[in-house]
Amino acid sequence: MSAQFSPDYSTNEMMTVAAARRLKNGAVCFVGIGLPSKAANLARLTSSPDVVLIYESGPIGAKPSVLPLSIGDGELAETADTVVPTGEIFRYWLQGGRIDVGFLGAAQVDRFGNINTTVIGDYNSPKVRLPGAGGAPEIAGSAKEVLIILKQSHRTFVDKLAFITSVGHGEGGDHRKQLGLPGKGPVALITDLCIMEPEAGTNEFIVTSLHPGVTREQVIENTGWAIRFAAEVGETAAPNETELTALRALEARTAAAHGQQGGEE
Repeated sequence: MSAQFSPDYSTNEMMTVAAARRLKNGAVCFVGIGLPSKAANLARLTSSPDVVLIYESGPIGAKPSVLPLSIGDGELAETADTVVPTGEIFRYWLQGGRIDVGFLGAAQVDRFGNINTTVIGDYNSPKVRLPGAGGAPEIAGSAKEVLIILKQSHRTFVDKLAFITSVGHGEGGDHRKQLGLPGKGPVALITDLCIMEPEAGTNEFIVTSLHPGVTREQVIENTGWAIRFAAEVGETAAPNETELTALRALEARTAAAHGQQGGEE
């Protein structure tokens, strides 16, 4: 290790690195702003240099040097291979079955990978009005598979969503198929504590890997339903020097450009 490199890492860094590793090289990825964009761009800078990043506003093959503030950030268009109309992104690329992975964040998620980004509380008189759907419902519905990244707590991992903005596995089992939705739906939930994957048959998310130093009790305490664990639970590999150096450099460039790291909540 270089003299300037610190092997210590935060839970946020562990989450971002673990999510980035899930993105296969060469995949066509429809990216959400925030934590998904950070993880997807880290993948592009490390393990998956040939990943094709697509954003809702029309950039295809975006290679931003700093994390975008929004889908309308000029950095995306300036670094893309091409820019097409938003309608083409959805109709030709997404609904046409050309998106390998949808990478999404969430305000809340339930045990079947359904997402809420609309309201907390009653819809007509909410406690909190969230940013809304954007393109997430279409991404969740039509991408070949979906990755979800968010910090884990009782507020974010809830037993029942106040509003289903984007469908994951619906009510579990083959409900997604019954709804006529293509693709596998969510295949992984990556948090600052663990990685969850859908259980075969039920499609309920169960813990398959704990991040280093995280206990089962911590996961249970930060989940709003009776979370279950796989028969064999692994330990997520700690971030290595290459991953941490690339991530920290990306965050430093973003902070210098925008005054923030991007993707933080």
